[in-house]
Parts: sequence; structure tokens; C-alpha cells
Amino acid sequence: MAEIFKQKNAWLKYDEAGKKNVMDFCEGYRKFISDNKTERECAQTIIEKAKKKGYKDLTKVKSVKAGDKLYFNKFDKAVALFIIGKKPLADGMKILGAHIDSPRIDLKQNPLYEDSEMALFDTHYYGGIKKYQWVTLPMAIHGVICKKDGSVVKVNIGDKPGDPVVGITDILIHLGSKQLEKSGAKVVEGEDLNVTVGSIPHDDEEKNAVKRNVLDILEKTYGLEERDFISCELEVVPAGEARDFGLDSSMIMGYGQDDRVCAYTSAEAFFESKATDRTQVCLLVDKEEIGSVGATGMHSRFFEDCVAEILDKMGAYKEIDVRRAMANSVMLSSDVSAAYDPNYSDVFEKKNTAFFGYGSVLNKYTGARGKSGSNDASPEYIAKLRAAFDKNDVTFQTAELGKVDAGGGGTIAYIMGNYGMNVIDSGVAVLNMHAPWEITSKIDIYEAYRSYKVFLKEL
Repeated sequence: MAEIFKQKNAWLKYDEAGKKNVMDFCEGYRKFISDNKTERECAQTIIEKAKKKGYKDLTKVKSVKAGDKLYFNKFDKAVALFIIGKKPLADGMKILGAHIDSPRIDLKQNPLYEDSEMALFDTHYYGGIKKYQWVTLPMAIHGVICKKDGSVVKVNIGDKPGDPVVGITDILIHLGSKQLEKSGAKVVEGEDLNVTVGSIPHDDEEKNAVKRNVLDILEKTYGLEERDFISCELEVVPAGEARDFGLDSSMIMGYGQDDRVCAYTSAEAFFESKATDRTQVCLLVDKEEIGSVGATGMHSRFFEDCVAEILDKMGAYKEIDVRRAMANSVMLSSDVSAAYDPNYSDVFEKKNTAFFGYGSVLNKYTGARGKSGSNDASPEYIAKLRAAFDKNDVTFQTAELGKVDAGGGGTIAYIMGNYGMNVIDSGVAVLNMHAPWEITSKIDIYEAYRSYKVFLKEL
């Protein structure tokens, strides 16, 4: 009689020493997402670690050979890491790909104004958010001020010791009867996500005195003049550290886990990898939350250009080899999946849902409305991954993004699939996805990290 498969919770396979390894690894991750709340900060941290591990800037090396470790920095917001293999690049690569941008609230180019002796920043949200979730919270401002002289000033307000925080106010319940009659999409409007930043008037100013005082503070602290806002990239993000979640500290609650939980685990697995026959790549890209557009998104050709550059510096450039290198590659699109939430069970189908504690998640397809916009990975490729994971005792599960027609979403998988390569989404299940504070399971984080190591070694 055929045996019925029953998955076991991944915590159960570890003894106390193994569980300590899980906790120690996730402490590094907790610190990473606490310290890196923008795509720029993530890219800088990864590049600095790569340099310490001997990676060289692809744009500055004159030649490339097997065994070389290289990095490419695209506008400080996307990173490609390479370990050059012994086989020709045209034979294909092993690619881990995640995104390092997360939903947030951006300042407009002319943001600062005063209303009723309160200074506020006008904003435009980035990515798909439930706007009402982002009010009444302590918020920080991270980003850069790019001056006309070419200098770049880094900004971090709200996450340094002793810093004040900012935030978006909401109407009190006593006067909120009309607001509560609105649909969830309209309870807080996009143009109402205005960040309050000050209330003390400047001594020597009669009109817009509070605004003047805030400008003085910014000028003293960062050398910012009001016109400098035009060339700023300032992001409003939740203030404070990621925290252990649950009485057993089995989970992490923090901002930006979609998709930095997969970016961190991919990078850590990559930094521990040794050179193999095939070239290995770790892609950490920007703009996924708004469609992977722009120069730092996956729809751009920056990665393809890197491949061409490497071939050229090997003295073996042919356009056909660029095409072959892409088509013959295999990839894990390291992106998060929706975790089953017992409070909202009606949008999930239990047999095809990701659960906390059951390891890394393979999503054969994402998309919406009949898999529209998805990659839909080949079963032959999935079989190879299954074999590698089972051989190395990696706990993994499969899932869809909720019930059919309940909603949908996408990743960078289909973009890379357009090159003809084998690719599947593989990541960590998340609760509260796209909220200011998301939740992940530590054991799932650890199993994802292990799965990425196995992928680089075995495929």
C-alpha cells in the first residue's frame, strides 16, 4: 500500500544545539533588517561584506578567470555577486535572486509645508500598502541628500539613540464616525499620509515660522537647503529594531522582511559557497514592489550587461554566448510567500498553503486570474530541486498565494524566465505582508538559508 506523505514541523528535527544554531543565525538577520531599512543601506552593507571577503569590483578588473569573486553595484541600489566557475559561461549559471526594496512612504520632491502652525512632509507611498496600517506609528526617515556639488549626505532620523521620531496622525475615535463608514481602501487616502515633523515657530519669522524652524534644524544637521529636496531620496519607514516575536521567541517581527528575509539568506548562503564548475550569481535588485521597472529593477538589462562584461574580460565575448549563458541558467527567485493566518482562513486553501514551521516555500507559480503574469516552473526542474533538498534534509513546502481568484501577486521569476532559463520562486512565508511590521518564523528563515546553500552546491 502506498505511504501517505505527512510533513513534519522543522523544529522537531533539531536538538538543543541545532536550535541554538537557528537562533544564532536569525539574530544576525534580526540585526540586518534593523540596521538596513532602505535598498541603499542593504546594497551598501552587502557590498562592504563582499569587499571584506575578497570580492573585486567588476568595472575595475581588467581580466576575469575561473575562481574570481566579483561584485557589480548599480546606482547603489542593486547588487550582483559572482563566483566564476570552471565551465564556460555559456553553459549557464546558478542564480539566487531576491529584491531589497520594500513598501514604504516616500517624500515628494517639494515636501515641506506648514498648516495651522504644524510642519509636515507631503508624501507618495511606494508599493502596495494598506494605507490605514501606516498611521499612529513611530516612523523614521532614511535616505540621501544629493547636493549640486556632487556630494551625498546620508540621512537617518529616528533610529539613532536619542533621536526623535516622526509619524502620521489619525482622527480620534470620538470624531471618527464618518471615517469608519468608509471602505478599508478609503479610510486613509494617499494624499492624507502627511508626516508631522514640527510645531515650534522660529523666533525671527512671522509667516511659516514652524517650517522655517524645521528647515534650520535640517540645515544645521545635514546642510540641507529647501531646494535640495528636489534631489533627495528620503524614505519614511517604521522606527525601531526588529524584535523576537512570540513567548517562545520563535518568530521575528520587523520592517521590510518582504523581501530582505530572502535577500539576507541568499547573500549569507552565497558568501559561504565555494567555486564550482558553473558560475554562481547572487542578484539583489530594486523596484520589485513597483513592477521591477527602471535602471535598478529586474526589467533593466544591467544583469545581462554584467554577463556580457564578464565574457569580454575573459577574452571570449560573443553575443550568442550571452544568450546561451542566460538560457542555460537555473535560478531560485528568492521571494516571500503568504503564510497561513488562522484569523483569515477564508482566503487560504489549506492543502496548498505555506505554514510557519514547515520550511522554505516553493511557489510553482504566482500571478492572478488563471496564473496571469506568472512564471509557472517546469516539473522537471522542480524534481531536481526536490532530489537535492531531500538528499540534504532540507525541510520545504509548496504553496499558492491564497485561494484561486482570491487575489494574486508577482515576483521577478517571470522576468528571468523570459530568457528561457529554469526558475522557480523559493522563499519564506510571511504574516502581515506589506504591513509596517511583518512576521516570519525563525526555523523557516534557517531552512531557506540551507536550501540556498544546497542549490548552489548541488544544481
